[in-house]
Amino acid sequence: MSVSTLIHAPLPLAHWLADAAVDALIDEADLSPKPALVDRRGTGAHHDLHLGLMHASALALWPCFKEMAEAALALGEVGLPLREALGRIGREGERAMLATTGGVNTHRGAIWALGLLVAARALGEPGEDASAVAARAGRIALIDDRFAPRQPDSHGLQVQRRYGARGAREQAQSGFPAVLGHGLPQLRASRSRGAGEQNARLDALLAIMATLDDTCVLWRAGPQGLHAMQQGARAILDAGGSASLAGRRRLRELDASLLALNASPGARRLAGGLPVPR
Repeated sequence: MSVSTLIHAPLPLAHWLADAAVDALIDEADLSPKPALVDRRGTGAHHDLHLGLMHASALALWPCFKEMAEAALALGEVGLPLREALGRIGREGERAMLATTGGVNTHRGAIWALGLLVAARALGEPGEDASAVAARAGRIALIDDRFAPRQPDSHGLQVQRRYGARGAREQAQSGFPAVLGHGLPQLRASRSRGAGEQNARLDALLAIMATLDDTCVLWRAGPQGLHAMQQGARAILDAGGSASLAGRRRLRELDASLLALNASPGARRLAGGLPVPR
């Protein structure tokens, strides 16, 4: 076999999916300027995170995503064996993440969301659209993992009890409605207007932020913070999006508002799994 053949040989599907998942996490971290989030400008509302740490964490998760895809390919169907395999692999991935970051939670939510999507895509057919992959991911997420540790006092569950907000788990179980109903349509609309890829992706994130009952923001800043996030994101889009001068000014205002409230949007976890087909 020639060197040229080796270089151009197609990657196994599990490797390709792991590459795509890690690329998504790195692209999400690099996307700037994100309101109150780690990006190329700084650490946002976080004191224990920085861009280099986000990159290192994403790269450390490559084996996790590859093994999730391989498990889906080996088992071949949605069911309890696959759900529990994904849970086990995800917990191993979380340990690898924490070892890399010195105990800082950089991507726990992304392991859940992207892991489901990687497995769902591995089970699908070439050329499937995002809604089919998301629906299959939702079916996987609805299955109870008997071995998952129970965390009755987690921040997400406390917020759900206090405010009735749906968290990342429910978003996944419903087939990622915030992504399909708001993020992807806005991404396509901004692209069609010639906003440029970075601005289109920012607009997609903002469209999710404008509608999501974000449990991370509710935990940090309560209903006041959630209202500031949703209304601020909507104001940017109404002003013309992040590619417009008026939208950029609104974006700076939202950034300052959320930083003052110490509110860091968890919507990035969903946007990190956003498919970006051309």
